[in-house]
Amino acid sequence: MLRYIIRRVLWAIPILIGVSIVSFFIIQLPPGNYLTALMASMRATGESVDMSQLQTLSERYGLDEPMIVQYWKWISGIVLRGDFGQSFLYTRPVSDLLWERLGLTFILAFTSMIFVWLIAFPIGVYSAVRKYSIGDYVMTFVGFIGLATPNFLIALILMYVSFTVFGQSAGGLFSPQYLDAPWSWAKFADMMSKIWIPVVVIGTAGTAALIRIMRANMLDELPKTYVDAARARGLSGAHAVTKYPLRVALNPFVSRIGWELPELISGATITAIVLSLPTTGPLLLEALLAQDMYLAGSFIMMLSVLTVIGTLISDLLLAWLDPRIRQGVVG
Repeated sequence: MLRYIIRRVLWAIPILIGVSIVSFFIIQLPPGNYLTALMASMRATGESVDMSQLQTLSERYGLDEPMIVQYWKWISGIVLRGDFGQSFLYTRPVSDLLWERLGLTFILAFTSMIFVWLIAFPIGVYSAVRKYSIGDYVMTFVGFIGLATPNFLIALILMYVSFTVFGQSAGGLFSPQYLDAPWSWAKFADMMSKIWIPVVVIGTAGTAALIRIMRANMLDELPKTYVDAARARGLSGAHAVTKYPLRVALNPFVSRIGWELPELISGATITAIVLSLPTTGPLLLEALLAQDMYLAGSFIMMLSVLTVIGTLISDLLLAWLDPRIRQGVVG
C-alpha cells in the first residue's frame, strides 16, 4: 500500500505541471489581455483612457513579455513563495480572494455531501430490498424528477416560494446585518438558518443519481451466492444485507470524494449566481470573463490539485473498503 501511495504521488507531480501549463496558455488564447478588455470597457462607458497608466500596469505585471516568461513568473511565485500573484480585476492578492471564498464553499459543499449521503443511502437500500414495491416506484419517480430538473430551476422555484409565502429572500448565506460583520456565533447561526436552501438545491441531482446507483449495485449483489451462503449460516436478512452486499455497494459513495473536492472550486456555479452565494464558482467565472489570468489560473490550478488529491483519497478508501481492490493493489 505504501508503494502504491508513493507511486501515485510521484505521478501527480508531472500531471500538475502539465495541467498548469495548459491552463495558463488556454487563458491566454483569447485575443488581447486584461488591459485591452479594460480599455474596451472604459471606452464603452465613455471614460477616458490613460495610456501611461496602462503602460505602467503592463510593465508591472509583465503583460508585454512572452507568455512563457509570464508563466514562469506565475508558477515560480506559487512554488517558491506561495504567491499566487495580483488580481487585475480586484487589485488584491489572489491568495486573499481565494481563501476568503474557499471557507464558505467548503462548508456548503461538505454540508451538501452529508445531505446527499443521509438521503440517498437509506432510500437506495430500501428500493433494492423492496424492489417493485409501491415505495420503490415512488422513490424511482422522485429520483427521475430530481435528475431531470436543473438545479438552478429548483433554486428559482424555492426563491419564489420563500418570498411569496414567507416574505423572506432565499438568496445569499447571510442576513444584511451580518454581511460585513466579523465572525461570531450569531453570524454562524444566521448562516446555518439560510444554508438549507442551497444545500437542498445543490444536493438534489446528486441525491437522485446516488439513489439509482445504490439501488442498481445492491440489486447486482443481492442475488449472488455469498449472500445465500450467509443466510444459510444463520444470519438474519438485515445482517446478511448490511455485512456483505451493502459494503460492496458503498463504493460509489466513497468514489464520490474524488470529484467532491474539485467541486469546492467549480461546482454549482450557475446555482451560486442565482442564489447570490459568496462561493468560488462565480468568482472564477468573473475572472475568466475579465481575462484576469492570475486569478483564473490560480483557481484552475487549485481545481487540478484538489482533483488529484480527491482521486487519491477515494482510491485509498476504496482499497480499504473493498477487499477485491485491496488485493489488486497489493498484487
